[in-house]
Amino acid sequence: MVVQLPPTTLDKQLWTWQGHRITYTVEGSGQPILLIHGFGASLGHWRKNITPLAQAGYRVYALDLLGFGDSDQPAMAYSLELWQTLLYDFWSQFIQAPTVYIGNSIGGLLTLMMLADHPGTARAGAVLNCAGGLNHRPDELQAPLSWVMAAFTQLVSSNWVGPILFNQVRRKGNIRNSLRQVYCNQAAITPELVDMIYTPASRSTAQKVFASIITAPAGPRPGELLPAIAHPLLVLWGEKDPWTPIQGAEIYRKLSQDPDRSAPVTFHSIAETGHCPHDERPEVVNPLLLGWLQELDRFNSGDTIQ
Repeated sequence: MVVQLPPTTLDKQLWTWQGHRITYTVEGSGQPILLIHGFGASLGHWRKNITPLAQAGYRVYALDLLGFGDSDQPAMAYSLELWQTLLYDFWSQFIQAPTVYIGNSIGGLLTLMMLADHPGTARAGAVLNCAGGLNHRPDELQAPLSWVMAAFTQLVSSNWVGPILFNQVRRKGNIRNSLRQVYCNQAAITPELVDMIYTPASRSTAQKVFASIITAPAGPRPGELLPAIAHPLLVLWGEKDPWTPIQGAEIYRKLSQDPDRSAPVTFHSIAETGHCPHDERPEVVNPLLLGWLQELDRFNSGDTIQ
């Protein structure tokens, strides 16, 4: 079932998936692109990219993952696999053609999962500061940080302490401070961006979603998925990201230099940029995306992608 929502800056619509309302938008015509947001974000995080991609001749889809944005926030066990099923069902319902998946942070990891596990749905993929997992793995953290994270996970899951802790996390001032840590371009931290994160977090159901996601399994590592991917891949990485540091991009940089790889990996680092390049530096990211998309046609015709 599809229901039209009241007009907003983006033309949002509703789709019912497994009894839950999912918000999505679509713009343009041509070969399909599906944009996948990161943790705490929503389809509005792509507001600076959707129209430029659509105007260049693509049919651009974006959705709010279950638990985020204007989509429903049911109390349930959240996981990357749950969202992957949502993406596959969305593709089956609305797209049904080889798609370019583009994702930021955990949306990048979901992009890799779609390319590896559902290759028939994909034409190519692009990841921007791809997450290494839904959460930090215990073996990735050293003491005392590992102890702090273990205590935080326990507290956020508490029926008594969890809501109190979350009420602090979702305050606009704390959201703004978190954004200041991960955005180098401070001018991109607008009241609109803060409200985009705050509004879904202010719903009564948001704390249970937050606790479920924070305590969920980390999911597959990118290094486990990449050997199974046979599609062209674009990797964009903000060099000043404290959440997914540029050192984690080395696996992609090495693949981009592998002459024996059948499907090319194209890698670009972006100076003075943090975790969300598409929102922080759209004037850099949009041309990189469009140039790569145009080269996909040459790759499909047998030429090479630079």
